[in-house]
Amino acid sequence: MSASFVLRSIRLLRRAPRPPGSALYQSSRRNLRRMVAVSQATSVQWKAGLACALPVGVACCLVANSSRGSNPGEDKLLRASKLGHVDEVQRLLKNSKVDPNCRHALGWTPLHVAAINGHCNVMAALLDAGADVNAGDEFSNVYQTAREKDMNSLEVLVLREDEFSNRLSNRASFSGCTALHYAVLADDVATVRTLLERNADPTCCNDQGHQPADYTRNPSVREILQEHVDKHKERMQKLEAEERRRFPLEQRVKQVIVGQEGAIALVAATIRRKELGWFDDEHPLVFLFLGSSGIGKTELAKQLAEYLHGDKRGKGTKKGFIRLDMSEYQEKHEVAKLIGSPPGYVGHDDGGQLTRRLRECPTAVVLLDEVDKAHPDVLTVLLQLFDEGRLTDGKGKTIVCKDAIFVMTSNLASDEIAQHATELRREVERLAQQRMALHRVESQDPAEEVSIRNDFKERVVRPILKRHFRRDEFLGRINEIVYFLPFSRKELTALVTRELEGWTRRARERHGIELTWERRVVELLADGYNVHYGARSVKHEVERQVVNRLAEAHEKQLIDAGCTVHLVVEGPEAGHSPKVGLLVRSKSQKGIALDLPLSNSAPLGSPQG
Repeated sequence: MSASFVLRSIRLLRRAPRPPGSALYQSSRRNLRRMVAVSQATSVQWKAGLACALPVGVACCLVANSSRGSNPGEDKLLRASKLGHVDEVQRLLKNSKVDPNCRHALGWTPLHVAAINGHCNVMAALLDAGADVNAGDEFSNVYQTAREKDMNSLEVLVLREDEFSNRLSNRASFSGCTALHYAVLADDVATVRTLLERNADPTCCNDQGHQPADYTRNPSVREILQEHVDKHKERMQKLEAEERRRFPLEQRVKQVIVGQEGAIALVAATIRRKELGWFDDEHPLVFLFLGSSGIGKTELAKQLAEYLHGDKRGKGTKKGFIRLDMSEYQEKHEVAKLIGSPPGYVGHDDGGQLTRRLRECPTAVVLLDEVDKAHPDVLTVLLQLFDEGRLTDGKGKTIVCKDAIFVMTSNLASDEIAQHATELRREVERLAQQRMALHRVESQDPAEEVSIRNDFKERVVRPILKRHFRRDEFLGRINEIVYFLPFSRKELTALVTRELEGWTRRARERHGIELTWERRVVELLADGYNVHYGARSVKHEVERQVVNRLAEAHEKQLIDAGCTVHLVVEGPEAGHSPKVGLLVRSKSQKGIALDLPLSNSAPLGSPQG
């Protein structure tokens, strides 16, 4: 194998260069000539190039042998997939227990290799063994991969051509390309059909945003892809509907957010209506989240974006979640930051912060945080956006985003909502119970309960909103006003417990210390709740009463790895409120347990009376 690399390098270095092409799919000879042209060999005579061919070839051999995976079975599987040896592939998958989703050191999988080389029987064997039909390639292009792997670009090119395919451009990026992308690039109808029949996603985009159909001019391939696009959408709709029934949005959000049953139920019901097609598709959804700080308004918007735009390839909600802090738009001239500067002004070519990102993802969840702090002219821009789902940027181009979801948050009327929290909570709990038990027949008309909420909105909240925003047309474009209530006592104990569990995990992972506590500690820490600061006040109380004590004990070497710290309530003493104390249990070299009570009222390590 090494000799073939050397001879191949010598032959290619001696050939005269030709004008390079720009296609994704081109010959190996043209690829290597371009690599030679950009290397140092272009500045020397062919005699010097011939003299350096031997060491370059040897280097390629060494890299080719060292850049593969550490598992010999994976190397054999990748090679057999390249050569189309289906018997060898089946033997390796069955006897050697090789992962069918293993990757070459440069990023591709066996399925990618089989697809680009047109080996349908190998693909079938890999898919039967559990290969991911929609896995993306991690190989970008020769130059970028060479930089990332700290390799010579010529070495990467030789590896790519010898162990993957010698018919692809070395300048184009293949990052995120699936097996179907490669089958389309190879213009192999049988390979394309095989992958589609095994549920390959014809709408899957690579990292450049291109679907497989973007890489073909063959009408037969394009027709097959279009036929399966409709089937794939229908299949995905059924799977998503089943997933929604099995794991509703309410359950997903409640894993992250404590309390706020009414807010979660209202948002989930609205999103469910949109997903099932029971909505006005001419207007985007607009929410206004009202409540005090630190009670989950922003987090609910994040979870909504994760639910709608989170994908299986680890990209999460990078493009599907747009967050704008409206406190940065308090001046009139800052409207240009949203839609872009007009012609002739600085930043015209950059575009607006909102329009640029909406163009990339017209179905995004847009969070307009603290909208009450924005300048009135900013709200004027939002009027058209909320009404018609379109926005014109500074360049005169219109962005249509009727499927976007806009979430505004505000602290307006938070004190009034807190004062009415008891009444509203009782109402929300009744409505939530009715939604959870639809089979029950209620003797009381639900409309009577809803009228209480409407009365509160019209009598208390709407005058405050109108006095601030000064326009009914803006409020009229809001689909739902969602109320976030102060936490109940039960929710506060859940918040404290979750915070303590987080610090327990950190103490174990960072310091090897186990942390436990008694029930009274949770009740004491919950007393630190401030209705104006929400969950943040609970977090700060835990840090003051618990984490500060742990850090001081650690600094004075009173606790170390392997010990257990038990949190207890001490006091109350004369003139002092009850506080959290530490009870340290450690083991000596002889295994004797030591109890070291540390008082909150005295310095750490001082004698206890």
